[in-house]
Amino acid sequence: MTALALTSLLTLSSCGISRDLTSNQNQNQTSVVLSQNNFRVVGQASGTVSGTYVLGMGSLRKKALQANAIDEMLKNAKLAGSQAVVNTSVKQTVKMITPFYVKVTMTATANIVEFTD
Repeated sequence: MTALALTSLLTLSSCGISRDLTSNQNQNQTSVVLSQNNFRVVGQASGTVSGTYVLGMGSLRKKALQANAIDEMLKNAKLAGSQAVVNTSVKQTVKMITPFYVKVTMTATANIVEFTD
């Protein structure tokens, strides 16, 4: 009975890891100077994508998941006129359901600013 309980505990438990990816290597390269009082923050945008791996094979690589999360965030931002996204950050969460099944989630967030005259 003890071996069955130990085996069940090991196979049904899950682990999770979370970290922020702050390398700031975004696809959307813009040169915006926010040193003057010519803008206002109008909101925040976010985008989330996930990938699953079984036996180490499966979803996209980490950089591709990160790029897709940023792309999803830009779609959700619905920028109009003189708006731009600033302070983009990406958070990576890894959940290990069993030693053979891993789910990676990337969430990109940014502030939306609007420039004024």
